[in-house]
Amino acid sequence: MTHSLSEWAMQLALFWRPALTGALLAATLALLGLYLRLRREYWAALAYGQVGAAGALGALALGAPPLVGGITLSLAIAGLKHRPEKHLPPAGLFPLLFVLGWGLGLLLTANLPGVERLGQALFEGQLYFAGPQMLAGAALALVATVAFLRWQGRHLLLANLNPEHFRALKLSVWPVRSGFDILTAAVLALAVMSLGVMGAFALVFIPAWLIFAFAPGWRAALIIAPLAALLAYVLAFALALVYDQPFGPVLVLMLGALAGIAPVLAKLTSNQKSAPRCQTAARFSMYETP
Repeated sequence: MTHSLSEWAMQLALFWRPALTGALLAATLALLGLYLRLRREYWAALAYGQVGAAGALGALALGAPPLVGGITLSLAIAGLKHRPEKHLPPAGLFPLLFVLGWGLGLLLTANLPGVERLGQALFEGQLYFAGPQMLAGAALALVATVAFLRWQGRHLLLANLNPEHFRALKLSVWPVRSGFDILTAAVLALAVMSLGVMGAFALVFIPAWLIFAFAPGWRAALIIAPLAALLAYVLAFALALVYDQPFGPVLVLMLGALAGIAPVLAKLTSNQKSAPRCQTAARFSMYETP
């Protein structure tokens, strides 16, 4: 027992930084996922992550920092979203960018030996190798996300639930939506470097998708979604570390298990007839942002 405890203490000393990095990113991605779910823009999140991974591989091949390349390319495709629709129809833009990023990333990994290891890590997740810079980036991402949502969260809700509000006041909704797109693209490009493409996307998609089924309101969803993501993350981190498995797939499967128990939670909460359910975006109160 003593030997086992000493091993756990050693592992904690070695992996506290990656563990904290992942926890910060999990909470951040779950928060962003709620607004992406509200805007029905999961394809955008998947494209940001995949293109960011391709950008990181391309930057490494050119001798530049991978994180810089990933964030730069993700921000570039976020800018494409606001071009005139006649040039780039938005319905198919992000699926197209996703498959292009996937193809480019695989070709770079297959043909450039110097990027093969990074390419594999971006698909599997390389959280255990997160260093001080990645931890600082994850902390900054969480702070920036919370600050932006406290500042513009209500406007984001109004832009989706009551766009006439901006037209009536002759206000432009473009800065609000563009700011959110830039923030999301940068955070996902950062998260992919640690969690992998699918691990980051799963944290954006699954908690928010589940919370919309039974959360009593928007403010509650902003609390429950990060907590659910953190629960799945902690369990996945422990299992992957103990059984020496790649982190990304374990995280995705753990979030899938969370999806399996969600119907039970929804059934339990459905007995509370006084609490409105968040099965549709319209049932969220747009004035409940903290």
